[in-house]
Parts: sequence; C-alpha cells; structure tokens
Amino acid sequence: MSPNKAKDVQVFPIAADTRVLRSRTWERLKFEIEYALRKGTTANSYIIEGDKVALIDIPGESFTEIFLAALKERLAPQQIDYLILGHINPNRATTLKALLEIAPQIEIVCSNPAALSLRKILEETELKPNIRTVKGEETLDLGRGHSLEFLLTPNPRYPDHLCTYDPKTEVLYTDKLFGCHVCGDRVFDEGWTVDTEDRRYYFDSLLAPFARQLLVSLDKLTNKPARIYATGHGSLVRYSLIELTEDYRKWAQQQSDREFKVALIYASAYGNTATIAQALASGVTKAGVAVESINAEHATPEEIKNAAEQAAGFLMGSPTLGGHAPTQIQTALGIVLANADKTQLAGVFGSFGWSGEAVDMLESKFRNAGYKLGFEPIRVKFTPDDQTLKTCEETGTDFAQAIVKARRDRAKTRKSTSTTDVDRTAQALGRLVGSLCIVTTKQQELSGAMLASWVSQATFNPPGLTVAVAKERAIESLLHTGNNFVLNILQEGNHLGLMKHFLKPFAPGEARFEDVETEVAANGCPILKDALAYIECRITQRMECGDHWLLYGVAENGQLLQSEGVTAVHHRKSGTHY
Repeated sequence: MSPNKAKDVQVFPIAADTRVLRSRTWERLKFEIEYALRKGTTANSYIIEGDKVALIDIPGESFTEIFLAALKERLAPQQIDYLILGHINPNRATTLKALLEIAPQIEIVCSNPAALSLRKILEETELKPNIRTVKGEETLDLGRGHSLEFLLTPNPRYPDHLCTYDPKTEVLYTDKLFGCHVCGDRVFDEGWTVDTEDRRYYFDSLLAPFARQLLVSLDKLTNKPARIYATGHGSLVRYSLIELTEDYRKWAQQQSDREFKVALIYASAYGNTATIAQALASGVTKAGVAVESINAEHATPEEIKNAAEQAAGFLMGSPTLGGHAPTQIQTALGIVLANADKTQLAGVFGSFGWSGEAVDMLESKFRNAGYKLGFEPIRVKFTPDDQTLKTCEETGTDFAQAIVKARRDRAKTRKSTSTTDVDRTAQALGRLVGSLCIVTTKQQELSGAMLASWVSQATFNPPGLTVAVAKERAIESLLHTGNNFVLNILQEGNHLGLMKHFLKPFAPGEARFEDVETEVAANGCPILKDALAYIECRITQRMECGDHWLLYGVAENGQLLQSEGVTAVHHRKSGTHY
C-alpha cells in the first residue's frame, strides 16, 4: 500500500474491443468491514466497443471526476450507447448523474430491482434515461460478435446484482463476485497466491451471509465458459479462475453445512443499517455459525417465516424513518413474532438520524413477547465508524457463542460417559505444553489482546515463531498478513495477575488494557511491563487450520525484561480445550 499516492485511473486492454478502467485508491475507501485490511481498492469499469458501445459499471462518487476525465480521454461519452449496471446504490448514483448530464442518450441496462432504485434516485432530477430491464437470461447485441448475455444473481445485500457474459471474448463481468479490496498495478492475477488471504477475507466479510443465494449464482455461472472474470474490485481473474471458483463453492458450502444458523433480518434506507448488519454477520460466522441474511425490502413472507422457524437465533435491524420503522420491517416483525420459538436468542440494531424509535420499538416488542436479548440494542447515529463496526463484529461473535453454548449444554446431558478412542486421543494431546503469553496488537485506533499458549519458535533464519488464533477471537480480525503484534512472555510466579485480567470475558468494544501497565513498542503495539520478555513480530504468513488460523511472525525486535525469571508454562489434561 502506498498511502501518499493520489487516486488515479489505470486503463488497460483485456480482450478484443474491450478495456478496463480501474479507478484506484491506496487509502481505505469506506468504513464497511470488507475494507478493514486497509490495502486500498479499485473500482473496475469496462468498455466494449462493437458497432455499439457499452460501458459496464461505474465507480462511486469519490472517483467521479477522475473517472469521467479518463473516460473522455479514450472515448467521447456521447458515443456510449449502453450503461450496464451490476448493481446501483446512492454512492454510484453520483457518478451516474454526472455521466447522464453529458451523455443523456445512454440507455441503462439493469435488473428490475435496480430499475426501481434508479427511478427513486433520479425522480428529483430532470434526467430521464431510457431503462432496459433484464428479467431473465436476455441478450444485447453490440455487433462485431459481442452478443452480451445477462444472468440475474441477486442476494440480500445486492438484490439487484447482475452478471454479464460476452461469448466472443469469454469474459464474465462479475461485479461483486470473485473480487478483493487490494490496490496495485497488477491488472490480472499473475502470482495469484498473494491474493489468497485477501480473497478469503472479502468472501467472509461480504458474501458468507448469502451462501445459499451464492450457490445458486455459481450454478448459473457454470453455464458460461469464461476465461476471465472481470471483477468489480481488485485484479481481474485469469490465472486462478478454476481454483477461485472451486474455493467459492467450497466456502459457500461450508457455510450452508454449519450446525447452527442465525437469521439476520433487516432493511436499510441509506446503507448504514446494512453496514451494521454486515459487521454483525462477520462476527457470527467467525464463531462457526451460519447466517441466513434476509433483506426485508425484497424478501417474501414465506422466506422470512422459514428463516425464523429454522434459525437458532435471530437479529433484526431497522432504520428510523419519520419516527417509525419501515413498513417492511413491521411486516417482518409480525412474521417473526408469530413463528420464532421463544427459546431463540434475539438481538436488535439500527441506525438513525435523530431519534431511533425503530430500534426502541423492536426491543420492546421482543421483550414483551418473552424473547431473551443476547445484547443491549445497538443504536448508531448516522454512519458507523471503525470502532463501532469492530464492536458490532465482537457482538456478533458473542451472540453466536451464546447460541452454541446453550445448544451444546443441552446435548451434554445426553452424552455417554464411557471412554472412547476420541477421549484417549484428547488426553494424549492435552499433554502438549506451551509457554503462557499475551499477544497484543494495535492497528490505528483499534487494539486487542489475548492469552495464548499455542506458541512455538518456527525458524532460525529469519528468527520466527507461530501462534494459533481461534477464528472466533476478537483479536483475529487485527492479525492479518502485514500486521504487527507483540508476544509478551509471562514469568512463572508472576503471571497470575495478567492471566486473570486477560482471561476475563470482555464486553464488545471494552478496553483490554485498562489497569495494565504498558508501553509502546517500536512497531506500535503494547508491551506489558510485567512480562518476562517480549518479541515484536510482523505477520508474513497466515494459514487456515480447522477452527484456528496459524500465524507465522518474523521476530524483528525483542528484549528480556526480567533477567532471573523462568517462563510460565500451561499444563492441560485434554486436547479438546485450552
């Protein structure tokens, strides 16, 4: 990442008569959790020049000026016949309006939900473009062999999502699918293994809650023999197309196969409630619980009913419009109250501009109906910031863990007491010992810490170590490749105080270092002054291992703080828990 570089537009030919315009920023673009790795992003648009000219997708308002300038250098906007939209939102609408003002002849091609949104967005303007609505697998002939085919690929977050396929070039324009938020000079994905972690993070934070709908979309895409995925963000996929497609199906299937599921039902007027929902969903899936995401503005009553009946818990979110919840949320609320079992754990959230009555109404209805709330209602004024989203993610994780614990506690009463081969293996595993440590990190305004004993030196040259981090840990989202941390090694006989402090259950967003003496390491992370020693590390590799991530960190600095001390060691009796 190059934070001092200015935004620009990179233009590159990708196939016959086809170019990409990559609007690039090296800074974090938005507060949505999908951008949290802070590697910048690209907003990719495409031009196909047949006898007719089509522009596929446009960037958001932060790129409007530079995008239109780059477009004019390559093509007179008046020559564009069609604008094909993979999806539309208020952010993209700014660029759309600016484009239509200079090129009113453009015909917009989009899905029916997008057409409805467009008419609302443009109703107070004098812009009245012709809108062609895609309702099935229709085609658009641009000439010169470019007969474009359309595939409706909706999901709750993007109910208007549309993919476009060009059989001549075998390019599939995938919009939100198969991308990642990384800014760089690579147009295509050569050396694609460096993208693996970013692609997985993008999937988990954005698409995992829509696994059921995603599997349907993947089935549709198999009928289009693509050699390039022209993504909406990041590098275009050419060299890893088969592998990434298989990964998407595997990841989506893993979500669908999970034992427990949370129904996430929401509506969002300006995108803020949807952003909160996305952060909550990310936290839930981290804890190994699936999310069935339901956009109340587009879901049928039957879909809401089925989700409420089948889930182990539910979350409901609403904006406040004119002092009330939207009609769709009120309808969904009635369905949930009539069908969700009273043993299900509930949660409510929402954003508002002035008062937030919708959240209060949801809370009151659920409490009066006898549901137990898994957390205090989340109320966010206007747009959530980074700290708020981290708190929401942690809240989602705690909510999911509470569901899993309750269900498994019930199951324990039915468990046989006989010793099995699994029990004996767990006993043997439990004889492995590890050094007691506290992992600490700080990424800009966010910080985290956890007690760790699954720690081991891994290499001599460079000096390096591994740490295993459970996927559901709050600190996990701060420990990606390129991030820094400090490994604080505890001293035998002087470790109980720190152990007790960092073992206690922290509330979402609660400060981890209150009443703990710290100083700042050279890499910006906290050093615990009462530790035996500390090692400053930079994460260079991260590997998925079952229910944990294994981090490999290069030791860049370190110091012994207590010259006479001995390392505290953690002894266990079973390998089934810490």
